[in-house]
Amino acid sequence: MTGSVQEHTSPAVRRLEPEDAQLALQKLQSVLKRQEVVETLAQRQHEGSDREDLLANLTHRRHEQEIRSIINNLHPADIAFILESLPENERQVVWQQVSDEYDADVLLEIEDWARESLIKTMEPADLIAAAANMDADEIADLAPDLPPEVIAEVQKGLTESERAQLLEAMGYPEDSVGAIMDFDMVRVREDVSLEVVLRYLRRLQELPDHTDQIFVVNRDDRLLGTLSLTRMLVSDPETLVSDVMAADYLSLHPLDSDADAANAFERYDLVSAPVVDDYGRLIGRVTIDEVVDVLQEDSQEQELSRAGLQEEDIFAPALSALRNRAPWLLINLCTAATASFVASRFEDTVSHIVILAFLMSIVAGIGGNSGNQTMTMIIRAMATGRITGSNIWPLVKRELMVTFMVGACGSLVTAVFAWFISGSVAIAAVMMAAMIGNMLIGAALGVLIPTLRSRFGKDPAVGSSVLLTFGTDSLGFFLFLGLATLFLL
Repeated sequence: MTGSVQEHTSPAVRRLEPEDAQLALQKLQSVLKRQEVVETLAQRQHEGSDREDLLANLTHRRHEQEIRSIINNLHPADIAFILESLPENERQVVWQQVSDEYDADVLLEIEDWARESLIKTMEPADLIAAAANMDADEIADLAPDLPPEVIAEVQKGLTESERAQLLEAMGYPEDSVGAIMDFDMVRVREDVSLEVVLRYLRRLQELPDHTDQIFVVNRDDRLLGTLSLTRMLVSDPETLVSDVMAADYLSLHPLDSDADAANAFERYDLVSAPVVDDYGRLIGRVTIDEVVDVLQEDSQEQELSRAGLQEEDIFAPALSALRNRAPWLLINLCTAATASFVASRFEDTVSHIVILAFLMSIVAGIGGNSGNQTMTMIIRAMATGRITGSNIWPLVKRELMVTFMVGACGSLVTAVFAWFISGSVAIAAVMMAAMIGNMLIGAALGVLIPTLRSRFGKDPAVGSSVLLTFGTDSLGFFLFLGLATLFLL
């Protein structure tokens, strides 16, 4: 998700550490379990007395009160974590007890797949009330999940400028800077003194979150420079803004990739950065909290993509999970069948030297691990923009050299093991050669698979592990058993 952590100033909110959120989750699960037992007993006693019905209702209300006392004492980010950690039916029970004042923040914090299930159960009036507490960029984050009639009603409550900001934010692609930029920022003119700027800031109720610099613009809103708060505070109040502002600054374009923006924040240790349009006009800013969300989402997507998965509700029905997992599992089944077919072509070799059947899995496994190491480094380097067309082949050579040196050392250990269990120096030599060869194959595939997928416009991480395993298993079996056929029979 792309929502940012919102800070609450209400004294009723008690700050909790992550481990406290885990404890709260355990308490809620205990309450929900007790409530389930009560409901089960009530269903078995269809003809219970009025006294029994009254006791059941009182118990139910007491459990609801316990849930409210636990959940509404948490930060919205912790509430979101707990809701994500519960099955959908229990999630809905807890969500009904969350205070209305936290609805907006929780909806912004929670993962997309869980947010959809919460919004489905909310009345339009409740959704409109929650959206009324959000900024235009936050409403844009939720817009894909909100019913059209709710969006239309929310727009009626916005000012003309807020409505324009909402439409602008909704018009940018999902993975762009425009989709994560914030419209709330401080602008000043270059021809005023720092004293004037300070008086202006004091009239504000509060500074926008993560304000580390003020943006200096002209009358046409063209960005001229930035004024850091630290520089402003230590300078003479009579000094003009133009004399202390930084004219050398990093700016982003709304159509830039959010991953590129995240890399810039990481490289230059930024807290915020201005966003300007094609005419140099300041239209927004990106802050560190949004960048952290982007990095976290990219990391999660990359981990799932390598196994051919998409993000899903871990408590989703089995059929839903089947649609997510089946495609790449079927591909993996085909690749495994291919590897088995390759091995079956050497049936005579294996039947004569049975020990080969126990050793060939080592060759395939080591090649896969070697390739995974290389591929992880390559995908990470591609994500940070360090790989270009001119350095890919030197990188392949470097990875092959490193893999050869590692393989040469490891193969000695493997050869000793093969000799120990087989008593044959020839088998040990074949094992050594096959292991080095398959590790080199794994390293080459670890570079080529993500590179070729990226070249053809595909996500380099999607299914990469499955494709790598196919290559190292099939070629590893072929290499090991082929060498054995040539030199051992």
